[in-house]
Amino acid sequence: MNETERVRRWRLILGGGEADGTGYDLEGLDLARDQTLAALYDSERKGGLGPSSPNVARWLGDIRSYFPTSVVQVMQKDAIDRLDLQKILLEPESLAAVEPDVNLVATLLSLSRILPAKTRDTARQVVRKVVEDLESRLASPLRQAVAGSLAKSIRNRRPKLRDIDWNRTIRANLRHYQQDYRTIIPETLLGYGRRGQAVREVILCLDQSGSMATSIVYAGVFGATLASIRALKTHVVAFDTTVVDLTADIQDPIDMLFSVQLGGGTDIEQALRYAQGLVRAPSDTIMILISDLLEGGDNIKFLNRAAKIKQSGVNLICLLALSDEGAPAYDARNAAFLASIDIPTFACTPEAFPELMAKAIKGQRPDPPPVA
Repeated sequence: MNETERVRRWRLILGGGEADGTGYDLEGLDLARDQTLAALYDSERKGGLGPSSPNVARWLGDIRSYFPTSVVQVMQKDAIDRLDLQKILLEPESLAAVEPDVNLVATLLSLSRILPAKTRDTARQVVRKVVEDLESRLASPLRQAVAGSLAKSIRNRRPKLRDIDWNRTIRANLRHYQQDYRTIIPETLLGYGRRGQAVREVILCLDQSGSMATSIVYAGVFGATLASIRALKTHVVAFDTTVVDLTADIQDPIDMLFSVQLGGGTDIEQALRYAQGLVRAPSDTIMILISDLLEGGDNIKFLNRAAKIKQSGVNLICLLALSDEGAPAYDARNAAFLASIDIPTFACTPEAFPELMAKAIKGQRPDPPPVA
C-alpha cells in the first residue's frame, strides 16, 4: 500500500474537518460515501438527516449503492436509534428504500399499531421478504433435526407393513438368524407411529416486551416450521400483561407477527398458567418460554408456577433470547432459580435452535450453545 492510499483511508476513517490532519481532499465515490456517513454520524453537519428531512429516502437509497448489505443494515439501525427516524418507516416511499433485515422487522412490529393504511402493504412486503429469507436459511435444518429425533422417539411394536422400520427391525433380530434358510426370523417388529399422529406437543410462550422483538421474529419463523410437522402439535402464545393465543395464525408467520403487540408490561405467571392449561400429556410436552424474565407481576407466583410445570413432567426450557445479538439483559436471579430446579435457561442463537429442539424431543437436556 503506497502513502497516498494510506492517507486516503485515514481520511475516510477520520471523517474530515480541521482535526483530521491528513490534508487529503476526497472526490468522486469517496466523497459521496463520506457525505452519507457524515449525514448520519456528524450531528453538527448542516443538512444532515432529520425525522422530517425530504432527503431521507434518497439517503437510504444512496447507502445501498455505496456500502455492502451488512454495513447498510448497521447504518439503518443507527439512523433509527440515534436520530429518532421511526417516522421514516411510516412513509411507503422511504420504507421501500430500506434494506430489509431482522432489526427492521422488529422495529416495524413495534410500530404496527400506528402504521397508516398507505404504509401497511409496503410494511408487509418488507416483513415477508425477511421471513422468507429466514425460512430458506433456517426451516430446513429445523425440519431435519426434528424429523431425525421423532424417528427415534416414535416407537410402535405392532406396526403395519408400511410403518415398519426395517433397519431397526433387522438389527433387533440378528440373533434370530437362521443359517439353514439364510434369513432372519423377525420375532420383534419395530416401526414408527401412524403418519399424522401427533406424538409431541410444543408450546412456544413469547414475551412481547420491546427488548424481545428480534426473538419474536425468529420464534415466528420457527413456530410456523414446527406447525408444518404433522407429528407435532404446536401452540404459540404471546403475552404482556394479557395473553393472546396466536395458534390460529401459525400457518402464516406474517399474520402471526403482525398480531404481536410489542412494548407492553409483563406477566409471565399468567402466561405460564394459560400455557399449562394447554398441556394434555405432560411427559410428551415441550414448553419453551422465550423471555428476559423481568417479571412485572407477582415474581413468587411466577417461580412457583414454573416449578409446578416442571414437576408435572413437562419439559420446560427458558430462552433468555433467540437472536444473534449476544448476551441479553435479563433477570439474573430468576434465571438462576430456574436453572437450580433443572429448567435449562440460556440465550440461544437461531442456528442452535434446531439442535435444541432435537434434544428436547429425545428427552435429553439441551445445553447452552458454545460461546464464539
